[in-house]
Amino acid sequence: MSSLTLAARDTTTMLRRNLLHARRYPSLTLNLLLTPVMMLLLFVYIFGDVMSTGIGGADADRSDYIAYLVPGLLLMTVGSTTIGTAVSVSTDMTEGIIARFRTMAIHRGSVLIGHVIGSVLQCVMSVILVGAVAVAIGFRSTDATALEWLAAFALLVLFALALTWIAVGMGLISPNAEAASNNALPLIFLPLISSTFVPLDAMPGWFRPIAEYQPFTPAIETLRGLLLGTEIGHNGWLALGWCLALTTLGYFWSKAVFNRDPK
Repeated sequence: MSSLTLAARDTTTMLRRNLLHARRYPSLTLNLLLTPVMMLLLFVYIFGDVMSTGIGGADADRSDYIAYLVPGLLLMTVGSTTIGTAVSVSTDMTEGIIARFRTMAIHRGSVLIGHVIGSVLQCVMSVILVGAVAVAIGFRSTDATALEWLAAFALLVLFALALTWIAVGMGLISPNAEAASNNALPLIFLPLISSTFVPLDAMPGWFRPIAEYQPFTPAIETLRGLLLGTEIGHNGWLALGWCLALTTLGYFWSKAVFNRDPK
């Protein structure tokens, strides 16, 4: 059996293990998923009329703000779901199971890759659930072609992969699960200071560059362009660049920490 086959087999085993853990302990995923769902319902039904007027003018209605809000909330869902990955990785590192894996004849990278693939799958399922809630309350994307829908899905998966590797690194350096959860909070905080809820031109001038060039805003604007037909401009390249940069950084960071000799 080749080394590639062994690596694939061990990775599949670790993926199955992580998915079984997620199924047996769904409370963490559900708690993280409630954040974007509650944000969606809060901003649509409490602030929707006011926000739609501010964005689309006096003739705008709540459905205009729903269309504006949903792409940002989908990416916020990705960020919140990956916090569970940081907690899961930290739990593995502190409960002794990794020390046991190190003594076994398994592919060394399969432990982390299993976490990453499992997290991306959970992100996809979470996005589908939040998207279903959004459709139920009025979100529509009638102008998007099949190719644009496919590109939007690919962007979400790529963004999930990038944030997952960052979350894995955060989990590896955390001394316990609580610290991992706290370290990964920027993955929820950053969408709050992006263009998720209000356009960039409505922000103060000193703050606008911070919101414009962080990872979430280019991805949000690209997703809006694909689903709603708005102008994408340079945001597509920025989103792709951020995804590749974060994936590369997270991968090499996680690999270096995981391969470090245990004390």
